[in-house]
Amino acid sequence: MTLFALYRSVDDPTALPVAVSERFSWFAALLPPVHALLHRHWDLLGLFVLGLGAIIAAARYMGPDASLWLYILLAIACGFAAPGAERRALKRRGHALLGHCVAAEADLARLAVMESRP
Repeated sequence: MTLFALYRSVDDPTALPVAVSERFSWFAALLPPVHALLHRHWDLLGLFVLGLGAIIAAARYMGPDASLWLYILLAIACGFAAPGAERRALKRRGHALLGHCVAAEADLARLAVMESRP
């Protein structure tokens, strides 16, 4: 079971709600720049590029092992930050928070919210 944050469009009340899972994103952890580009998370992409640049700049002084572990730490941080980036992107696009729901899948969370709406 996963906790989902559910958002609805303010402009179009007939649109289906959008469910954002509140869990670690493996796609964002394994391929951070690809995930950020596909989902248009420019803030996450910028922070990843800055972190990667800092790791590359400091690699000369730290050594390859420390650089590798710092990159792994950066990738894990991107995996944990992906749901927050999705929530911020939905708020920028004009979606309002409907609430939270625990469900096995995103479709079941959307269905539970649509059943409870008047």
